[in-house]
Amino acid sequence: MAFPRNSIRAFLGHAKRSLQLAAQEDRKLSIVVGNESADLDSLTSSILYAYLRSIATPRTASSPLYVPLLNIPESGLRLRPEFTAVCRYANITPSHLITLDDLPKAFRRPQNVQWILVDHNKLQGDLGERYSQQVHGVIDHHDEENAVPQDTEPEPRVIEKCGSCTSLVTRYCKSMWDNISSYSLASGAGHAQGEFATDDIVVTQGWDAQIAKMALASTLIDTANLTAWCKVEQADTDAVKYLEAKILLSTKDARAWDRSQFYNEIDKAKQDIAELTLREILSKDYKQWTENGMNLGISSVVKPIQFLVERAESETGDGNLQETDILKDNIQKFMDELKLSIHAIMTTSDSKDGAFQRQLLLHVKDSAASYASKFVERATPELQLERTEVRGLSEEDGHWPATWLQKDVSKSRKQVAPLLREMMRI
Repeated sequence: MAFPRNSIRAFLGHAKRSLQLAAQEDRKLSIVVGNESADLDSLTSSILYAYLRSIATPRTASSPLYVPLLNIPESGLRLRPEFTAVCRYANITPSHLITLDDLPKAFRRPQNVQWILVDHNKLQGDLGERYSQQVHGVIDHHDEENAVPQDTEPEPRVIEKCGSCTSLVTRYCKSMWDNISSYSLASGAGHAQGEFATDDIVVTQGWDAQIAKMALASTLIDTANLTAWCKVEQADTDAVKYLEAKILLSTKDARAWDRSQFYNEIDKAKQDIAELTLREILSKDYKQWTENGMNLGISSVVKPIQFLVERAESETGDGNLQETDILKDNIQKFMDELKLSIHAIMTTSDSKDGAFQRQLLLHVKDSAASYASKFVERATPELQLERTEVRGLSEEDGHWPATWLQKDVSKSRKQVAPLLREMMRI
């Protein structure tokens, strides 16, 4: 038996211990890992899939335990206040989450460990170098990378457009979850919590509500509470309906449930980067790729570029730098540290009249300037880019960095990254 029916809190504790013991013992594990930006969608899709797969019936002694892994070190948790807000609804804290710091340097039997990707479909970086040949499943909503085998049975191979990857995980696990819920009396759930068996259904409905709230947080954030028409797919709408039904089945949770209030709370937490340094802001929601021997990095930021300028000015306090060089200097240091040829910063914010807006900043090393120019030529009509000037950031035609207002606000990093990567391969 992989793991008996229990709470998210108990499951994560068991999964973390099992992962650490896998370095010395013959443990059969399936590690479910999100992308390297480790955003809310990666968190909840990995936990939802790992939790339900671990406790799904039928279970045997040889059934693997599914371990949800966040693709960041533990130190990255403090950069994500939305995690704290969401975890609270599952009676856990970020300290219960499993990060790269918990991953053994080596497994006693590597062949007993398989990897399943959620919220990406190609394992990047150090994990990719070490484990890409052991990927045996994927659920994702990004462009196909053709890096996962076509035959992944008995694990899924789902790659399709959707607002949130967690919506796709919810759809895939729906029948499994319903079977688990209906099987609660035989699962030992009540005894796991020191309750009488007659209380099992009440206990397990509370557990269902906890994981449903975690999953719902991602779908609502990624679709702006289902109002972002350019992102919402049927799977998102269906997921919200299904997850809310799980919440409302719990009498305790149903009484206090307010979807709009829940969404606003999580969204407010995600926007709160006031305590982060500029370096941390650029790292918080960051992805990196290598194309044609060059590294591309894209930082997604929930504040306008002017905010970054002001943060750089407040941190630097260096009288030897011209005011217009401060943000540029900080970006250059970030690029040097990560050996980037191109760094894009994509921002989201509200304009003065309250309309949602996007900005794009591109900084480029001379060796990659021709590729960046090709991107600008192609992207200007596709993204409806309009050159802008930002106070405190020097910009000259034909030189970098450069900033634009992106009038096609429907295009996020999911669309911009493939376009940049394509131009770097030409």
